[in-house]
Amino acid sequence: MPNLRNAKKALRKSLRRYEHNKRIRTRVKRWIKKYMTLLKEGKKDEASKILPFVQKLIDKAAKRNIFHRNKASRMVSRLYRLLNQA
Repeated sequence: MPNLRNAKKALRKSLRRYEHNKRIRTRVKRWIKKYMTLLKEGKKDEASKILPFVQKLIDKAAKRNIFHRNKASRMVSRLYRLLNQA
């Protein structure tokens, strides 16, 4: 446990940021899962409609340093590749 007043404040800030980042990460994961289930069900048209939205979520998360920009790029690339293979 932190003893200094500044350390206590830093702990509170880091916990708030952790919860915020966690919310964004789980939202991205949820939409990727929806996208993958659409592809597995063979609904390529619906999957292609939500893909730009998923890409937007991933790019925003990368802009806010929740994902590294290379990881975000890799995720989007893989999603598009799966759509093209379907």
